Amino acid sequence: MSQKTFLPEKSFVQSKRQWHHLNAEGQVLGRLASRIASLLHGKHKVYYTPHLDCGDFVVVTNAGKVRLTGDKLNQKTYFSHSGYADGAKVLPIRRLLEKRPVQVLTLAVKRMLPKNRLGARQIVRLKAFPGPEHSFKGKTHD
Repeated sequence: MSQKTFLPEKSFVQSKRQWHHLNAEGQVLGRLASRIASLLHGKHKVYYTPHLDCGDFVVVTNAGKVRLTGDKLNQKTYFSHSGYADGAKVLPIRRLLEKRPVQVLTLAVKRMLPKNRLGARQIVRLKAFPGPEHSFKGKTHD
C-alpha cells in the first residue's frame, strides 16, 4: 500500500479553477467575506494545499448592499496612517459604503487571507461590483 502524499502541480490547479457568482444583497458583511476568502483560498477543494494557490475566481454583485449587524454602521471605522506626524486618518464605514462600497467588501476579504505573496495572488481573483451588472458573464475558467 502506497502512502505518498499527493501534491498538485500548478498546471493541474489552474486547469481546475472555477467561477463563483455571489449576490451580496442583504448578506452580513463578515459572513460573506469569510465565505469569499475560503473560495479564494481553495479550502473547499479536495486537493487543498496551504502553500499553493488552489482557489477559484469569485464575482460579487451588489457589494454596496451588504448588511452590518449591531451598531457597526455608526461605530466601525477604518484607520490608516501616512507615516508623518499627525498623519492619522479615521474613516467611518458609513462614509466608505457611500463613496466606495466595493472597498468595504474587498478590505474585509483581504484581511482574512494570508498576509504574504500568496494572499496577494488570491485577492486578485476577487471581482466585486457595486450594482447587479458585471462583465464576467459566461466565464468558466482563467
